[in-house]
Amino acid sequence: MSKSKMSSKQSKCKNVDVLVIGGGLSGGTLSLALAQAGFDVATVDREDMAGWTDRGFDGRASAIALSSQRVLAGVGIWDVIGAETAPMLDIRVSDGHSPLFLHYDHEELGTPGADPEPFGYMVENRSIRKALNVLVPKTKNLTYFAPNQVESLERDAEGVHAVLQDGTQIEARLVVACEGRQSPTRDAAGIGLTKWDYKQAGIVCTVEHEHPHNFCAQERFLPSGPFAILPLVGSAEKPGCRSSIVWTERADLWPIIMDLDDEDFLEELEVRFGDFLGEIEIVGPKFAYPFSLQFAHSYTAERLALVADSAHGMHPIAGQGLNMGLRDVAALAEVLVDARRAGQDIGAPQTLENYGRWRRFDNNLMLGVTDALVKLFSNDIEPIQLARDLGMAAVNQMPNLKRFFMRHAMGTVGELPRLMRKEPL
Repeated sequence: MSKSKMSSKQSKCKNVDVLVIGGGLSGGTLSLALAQAGFDVATVDREDMAGWTDRGFDGRASAIALSSQRVLAGVGIWDVIGAETAPMLDIRVSDGHSPLFLHYDHEELGTPGADPEPFGYMVENRSIRKALNVLVPKTKNLTYFAPNQVESLERDAEGVHAVLQDGTQIEARLVVACEGRQSPTRDAAGIGLTKWDYKQAGIVCTVEHEHPHNFCAQERFLPSGPFAILPLVGSAEKPGCRSSIVWTERADLWPIIMDLDDEDFLEELEVRFGDFLGEIEIVGPKFAYPFSLQFAHSYTAERLALVADSAHGMHPIAGQGLNMGLRDVAALAEVLVDARRAGQDIGAPQTLENYGRWRRFDNNLMLGVTDALVKLFSNDIEPIQLARDLGMAAVNQMPNLKRFFMRHAMGTVGELPRLMRKEPL
């Protein structure tokens, strides 16, 4: 490279408080939260954000618990996407063809004089990304480098130095990895990872049905794994008549099912879906991805914090993956704000340990619960099936225990960060 070209690239330099690597759903939300709290933030993402503005419906959606909705509302995302979301007012859990089931009704948690809140919302992933496109350009203290990537990263006791693909150099007090499960930053830091494969895959698609779902989320436990029917807002022509499907299948069968033509695929889907919502048709593309569990041995290293899938990944049996990531976001933002108010270094070991200690217990507990549920429900052994059916029926008849589980589904159990309590940072 000539000296003139090298000089030109090296002339671009930015000093910030926090460098966020990964601008997806969790990384983008964290970037907004920190910038709105007064931190100077640089966010680097491989994907061009503008590409989401005109992207059509692609079938991918996420279940957002009530506490996570509060985080999105706290940073302004909900004001942009609210009309594109479907509330989950009821949850029905059943086991195969058993007549016994567990039913949650949001009205059972209402307080006198106030409208009961939903358990959460179903949101298309593209809606959140499109909201980031709206909010990022007008957020002070926030610079997005996309499409771009980190070419080199150095961390030491004094700070963080990064060089981007376009030659931009960034100096920061802290770097946060929000890159997903295959996090290069985590791996380069030498943070160990424990992982195992469930030998299952999730087939994800969206269907339109004849009758409205009435905003009831359903999860059926079949021998191959859970089969979820999750309410979407629907089209203008058929509101309330669209649902997101997460169909768990054995590793040896899902490639065969994905290779079926549309007619045969729909026939297999109808066997599992049933006819309670009338005729169904597939809308948009189909996806499939393997299920595994993984967790980083540490959430922090020198001037580094791991957030969301970079720190942990779980089976979607309880729909908690993104929700736990948003808890990480809310907790880290709170820890950093509190450290700055106390005049402390936001990248100091004690600051980062406060974050790691807070989130490790909560995430490990959820990883254990989801792992146990997978093993308990992904089989058709008769004594086990009878025990779990009787257990669900018993919970249905125990109001206090049932309310606890309903609050857990809302994400309002445990030590909640301020954003999840609808409080400012």
